[in-house]
Amino acid sequence: MLVEPEADAGRLALDRAVMEAVRARLAAGPRPTPDADAIAMRDLLDGLSPPEASAARAVLGRIDAVHRPPLVVWGPASQTLAADRFGLVARAVAGPEQALAAVRDGARALMDVTAATAWWGRLLAEPDLRVVAALPDDRHGVPRALMIQRAQSGPTGDDRTFWVTDSPAPNARIVQALGAAGLAADPLIAAGGLKLFMLAGYVQAEDGRLASAPGSLGGVIGAAPQF
Repeated sequence: MLVEPEADAGRLALDRAVMEAVRARLAAGPRPTPDADAIAMRDLLDGLSPPEASAARAVLGRIDAVHRPPLVVWGPASQTLAADRFGLVARAVAGPEQALAAVRDGARALMDVTAATAWWGRLLAEPDLRVVAALPDDRHGVPRALMIQRAQSGPTGDDRTFWVTDSPAPNARIVQALGAAGLAADPLIAAGGLKLFMLAGYVQAEDGRLASAPGSLGGVIGAAPQF
């Protein structure tokens, strides 16, 4: 015999409070820049347990998806990461060319970091398209996908910068040379004769410390906050 569950007025009130908060936050609109969002997010996550932080990121990520430009994804990792963070709102495209074309038209693109293609090297020739986020964005993890947008992300206080070089030197030698210039670097991936490194902190494209960096072709392609 079916038994109707007892009403739980306390939890229902909490659920309604969440719904009202979501409605109010959506009505408030977006912050002006990606870095402003990151700074606010860092403050909100401070002191939360991992389950609390995960729930908060999911709710705020879906609010972000409403406020921000349309999202396209390329690659299996990007599809999974986008669904986890933003919900099922992203449009999958067949290749990096289509993803970057969508960014040129005003969208955002989350794209896999893979040795199959050095798509990220194309950003050297398109300074209007920048890395503004990297997922996962845990400071202890390694990014599997980069968010590209027609926007400049400013410093948030805890960032990593993405730098490309065509230097054929071993990674260890490149890291050593950057270290001698005062930059802490970690190799991320290599493809098509190019290498992608992560530099600690927010490093601007015109930073003089990069003037003597290894390689004849290279440069900063953006920066992303970490949490």
